[in-house]
Amino acid sequence: QDGRIKYVFNGLPYDFRVSTLPTVYGEKVVIRILDSSNSNISISKIGFSSRNESQFREMLKRPNGIILITGPTGSGKSSTLYAALNELNDESRNIITVEDPVEYQVDGINQVQVNAKIGLTFASGLRSILRQDPNVVMVGEIRDIETAEISIRASLTGHLVLSTLHTNSAVSSITRLIDMGVEPFLVAASVSGLIAQRLVRRVCRDCGEVHPISKREQELFDQEGIEATTVMRGRGCSSCNMTGYRGRVAIQEVIMIDEVLRRMIMNQSTESDITAYVKEQGQRFLLADGLSKVAEGITTTEEILRTVISE
Repeated sequence: QDGRIKYVFNGLPYDFRVSTLPTVYGEKVVIRILDSSNSNISISKIGFSSRNESQFREMLKRPNGIILITGPTGSGKSSTLYAALNELNDESRNIITVEDPVEYQVDGINQVQVNAKIGLTFASGLRSILRQDPNVVMVGEIRDIETAEISIRASLTGHLVLSTLHTNSAVSSITRLIDMGVEPFLVAASVSGLIAQRLVRRVCRDCGEVHPISKREQELFDQEGIEATTVMRGRGCSSCNMTGYRGRVAIQEVIMIDEVLRRMIMNQSTESDITAYVKEQGQRFLLADGLSKVAEGITTTEEILRTVISE
């Protein structure tokens, strides 16, 4: 069974998403805790580097195109989507979302909850939304070819579309759309930006200590062209439950689709060719963005290597 519980603790509202599964030894329960105050999160608090943040804001200024945020479950994609919606949310824009479920309720935004039992799927909801004269459309997730094609049609007819995909990197989301059955020329024409994201734990502010970098860390920093002589590690204290970490921050890779990339997508270039071109343009990928946050004392190398598998 799936359900949700609303609960107020210390004056703050929380949303609990509960999922139960019958196993041979009894019910297995997973609870996701959503802080309702996160609905007002801003882009500047997500954890973008200055370059990535300026590129993301540049994407949001465009009147049309698809912006895809990719990553596994629990990588903070919804928070980044809501931060983007908060940035765009004003009286001049008609913003409509179709979600499963509606994570956070935001004033000024028209939010639609998917309900498969009555035939309200992402695809059917999106089709109805386009008759509502929206400026910005947010689709919770592109799961099938039908949703992908309608999203692309929406972007090509002058709408800004934000959505998510479950892929391991920003570049692989191009391949995923083509594998779904979307024509390469439609992907090239409609997608304006790609963001891959992961969440890593922050070093605890109360017990963080400066350490000299190890030989292995030095090799990693040199490999990514990052300068650092010291790193921060949490000793463990009562504030962080002796873990050395408290709170989380996002690491990202952001790719803006330019004319060269459009041609590469249309010509069905390989992922490695597209990745090589993006690297030539000076874009940092997840590992490099994570290590730069290690150099700043925000997180640890162990945490980055745990989260990001280097190719």
